[in-house]
Parts: sequence; structure tokens; C-alpha cells
Amino acid sequence: MLSWEDYHEEETTPASSAMLSMPEPAEQPAAPATSAVAAPAPKQENSDLVAKAIEAVEHIDTAAGLDELEMGAARVSVDEKAMINCRADLNQLVPFKYDWAWQKYIDGCANHWMPQEVNMTADVATWKNPEGLTDDERRIVMRNLGYFSTADSLVANNLVLAIYRLITNPECRQYILRQAFEEAIHTHAYQYCIESLGMDEAEVFNMYREVPSVAKKAAWSLSHTHELSDPNFNTGTPETDQTLLRNLIGFYAVTEGIFFYCGFTQILSMGRRNKMMGVAEQFQYILRDESMHLNFGIDVINQIKLENPQLWTPEFQQETIQMILEGTQLEIEYARDTMPRGVLGMNAAMMEEYLHFIANRRLSQLGLPEQYLGAQNPFPWMSEIMDLRKEKNFFETRVIEYQTGGALTWD
Repeated sequence: MLSWEDYHEEETTPASSAMLSMPEPAEQPAAPATSAVAAPAPKQENSDLVAKAIEAVEHIDTAAGLDELEMGAARVSVDEKAMINCRADLNQLVPFKYDWAWQKYIDGCANHWMPQEVNMTADVATWKNPEGLTDDERRIVMRNLGYFSTADSLVANNLVLAIYRLITNPECRQYILRQAFEEAIHTHAYQYCIESLGMDEAEVFNMYREVPSVAKKAAWSLSHTHELSDPNFNTGTPETDQTLLRNLIGFYAVTEGIFFYCGFTQILSMGRRNKMMGVAEQFQYILRDESMHLNFGIDVINQIKLENPQLWTPEFQQETIQMILEGTQLEIEYARDTMPRGVLGMNAAMMEEYLHFIANRRLSQLGLPEQYLGAQNPFPWMSEIMDLRKEKNFFETRVIEYQTGGALTWD
């Protein structure tokens, strides 16, 4: 070990050189003749490198990076912040303009959970028991794990590769980072279920290519990321701003706001019947994360509309209605595929009514007229789990369960 005595007491480099002197290494025993250890680099060469580093640091232009980002070095006021096309410094988190975005970030962090916290032992026994589930119930489990294992990856890709770059508000970006992590946890949860049950992973993870009702939903979602996934895409014109808004509606209001509802209802209904409780518990955690994602997305969309009313034209409103209706029809087809017969106290006709009810909710949240007049919720037991108006109560009363992964009640 080196000691202070091993260093020379005096500097060997003149002070006027403005360079750091390199300490002499302690004397070491001569290496054996067969040693392949390379000789140390000359001290002069090291000194030259240090000098170059010092010179480079002294000549860094601190304004260049800011100018490239079209930002100033001045402090940001609340009024300068905007959801899109903001030219203020995105690295200045405070002062907040959208307190709701920061609160959602805080709530999401407080309600962290991990898949391994859920015991899958009973599920494995049920799945391997030929009498444990009916063929229709097995079909539901397989189809939903197949769809969701890919869907959350698609959402995460869209967030990371497109949305985060184009939303120009730091507190919203902070929540988007949290959402992206939660999407990773969800994909992990589906993988954990698939692996625990010993399913054919290749079959399950490729359903979005091979099963028509699953493939159509995935293709519809992907069609709304095509333009934004181009790294050269930028907002700033009415056309590109509407493209971003279209993407947000497609992913938040349709993919997370409609496409997830049939599958979650089916799995949660299975859990209510004391079947596949581990899978159902994870789906309940995931659904409540997704409820937060949906609420955040709706708030972002409505804020963009408020700040950019020129985008919300009658033509674009009609296009948005059409997107909601298309998403609803795709989910109805998925319900018919996964439930060719009645199962778990529901059938495809009941699910269609429920999806009409959900679609009306999405339209209303976006300030658009309902399209399925008189649609009712045929699954009132879902309101405590899925009704977004109860979200705040959930986060006030369920934090401990989320943090510890404890079992939730199904009453």
C-alpha cells in the first residue's frame, strides 16, 4: 500500500505551467522475465493529456447548448410554461404550472409494487389441474396475457420514443418517466405470470401477430405512432400539433382507455370467483396504475386543447369521435373472440354494452357528445375498481397495500 512518504515532497512541475503534477509511483520489485505487464506510459504524455483537458474545460461555451435547444439562460416563470412548443428551459422543474401532474407523479411513486410480491402458488396448481379451469376460462387467461404482454410494451415505446420528447412541460415529463417505469413493471408482471404458469412463451408473446383480434388492436395502436416515431418529427405547425394530439388520444383514450377494459373485467371476474387469484391481484394493481395513466392523459389532451384552441376544429373533433368508435368496435370483436360462450357471469353481449358505456365516458371526458345513447354499466361491481371518479379515494386508502403488495379484497 502507498503511504504519504512514497510521494516526492516538492513539485517537479513549474507553477507557471498551470498543470497538475503526477505523483511518482512507489518503487516495485522487478517483474519476472516472463511477465506480460506493459510498461507505464511516460510521465510527459500523461501531462500533455491533463493539459489538453484543462484547456478544453477553460474553453467550454456554456451558451451553445442552450442556443441549440432554443432556450434562454433566464429563470422560468409559470406563465412561460406550456404543454407543447414551449421555449422555456425544460430542466427547470419549478415553479409548477400543472400541480395535478406533479401530484400524480407523487401518487404513483407512493403506490409502487413489484410482481414478485404476489404469491402464484395457488394459480400454478389451478392451471396445472385439468379440472381447475374450463376451456373457456383458459382461453381468457391465455388471450389476455398474450395481448397485454405486448400492449404495455407498445405504450412504453410510444412514451419513451415520442411523447416524452414532444411534451414540453417538466412536471408532466416527470410523470411520463414514472408511467414508463410502470409500463415496464406491467410487462414484467405478465412475463412473471406466463413463466409461473409454464405457458409457451413464444405462443403468448406472439399473439399480437398471430391472433386476429389481438393483432388488429396492436396494429391500430401502432398506426398512431408511425409519424411520431421518426426522430426528425417535431411539433410547431397546426398539422404536426394535431398529429401529436391524435397520438395522445389514440394511446390514452383508446389503447389505455378502451382496449384494456374487456380483459381486465374478465380477469377480475375470475378473481371474484376465487380462481387464478395471483393473476387477478396483479391485474388489479395494473388496472389502478392504468387508471392514473388514463386520467393523466385526458388532462394533458384537454390542456393542449385549452392552450391551442385552433387545433380543436370541428373536423378534428369528428375524427376523434371516429377514433373512439373504431376502438370500441375493435374491443367488441376481442370480447367475441375471447368469450364465444357465456363465462364468468358475463358474455359478449354484456361486454358490448359495457364497452358502449366506457366509450361514452371517454367522449364525455374529451368534451364530445356521447354516441351510444342510454348505454348502462352491466357490471356494477366493477365501479369500485375501475370507476375513475373514485381514483382519489383509492390512493388515500390503498397506499399500504400497494407498497407491500398485500392481498386486496374483492368485495
